[in-house]
Order: sequence, then structure tokens, then C-alpha cells
Amino acid sequence: MIEKIKHKKKLFALIVRGKYRNRKGITFFTENKDIQQFGYMNHKKNHIIKPHIHKSQTRKLIYTSEVILILKGKLRVDFYNTKKKYLFSKVLKEKDIIMLVHGAHGFKVLKDVQMIEIKQGPYITKLDKVKFNETNESEIQIKK
Repeated sequence: MIEKIKHKKKLFALIVRGKYRNRKGITFFTENKDIQQFGYMNHKKNHIIKPHIHKSQTRKLIYTSEVILILKGKLRVDFYNTKKKYLFSKVLKEKDIIMLVHGAHGFKVLKDVQMIEIKQGPYITKLDKVKFNETNESEIQIKK
């Protein structure tokens, strides 16, 4: 139930479907080198995660990635290349999670949606986002 969405060998997105479950422990879907980490944990009652602190680290981010968790509803994600050319679409449902990494994207709400978005900051809309026109609905192709 994990989908790696690639275009020209580049990871555009990672989708973990709401039904994904692993028996126990920690499973990370991302590589250690990725700019955002994304994982699943399953521990039994009384399991202890030792208290810890994250060390101060300087990291250089080239682009912003974002994670979206669908709490309720249905959302279509339209993928575009960096030249703003439409590629294909995927549909997300309740409990699905997507991490958007490369390329461009847009969304259409297919059924009233409630979602949580997580992205790196600080985030400055005028500097971090370039909007463009969405593709014509007649060109939409849902990728299975």
C-alpha cells in the first residue's frame, strides 16, 4: 500500500494508503538522505521510546516538500513537471498520506475534504510558491 510516484527517475511523491499497516517496530518510507523523513510506527502497550533531544543542525534546503494527511473526503492530486506541463493525476482518500517532493502539483477536491498539511519552514508564500493555470478537466488522466 505504498506508492512511489516517479517521473523520469525522479521521485515526485510518496503515497501511503490509509490501509497500510506493519506488524511492529518502525518503518521509514524515505531514504536517510531525503530532505524530509516519513515513517510509520507500531509498538505494543508499555513500549518505551527513550526521551531524546534533537541536536542543532544546519541544513541547506533547495526546495520545499510537503506532507498531506487526508482526514476525511477525497482529493485529486494533479502532477506537473517543472515546466508546468500536466503529467497525470492520483486520487487520495480518507487516511491516505502523501509526501510531495519534486515537480509541481495542484489539487481538486472531489468530496468535501479535511486535511492536515505539514511542510518545512519558515515559509514565505511570495518567495516559495509560483502559481500557474491548472490543466483542462478533459485532459485529466487518473494513474492507477
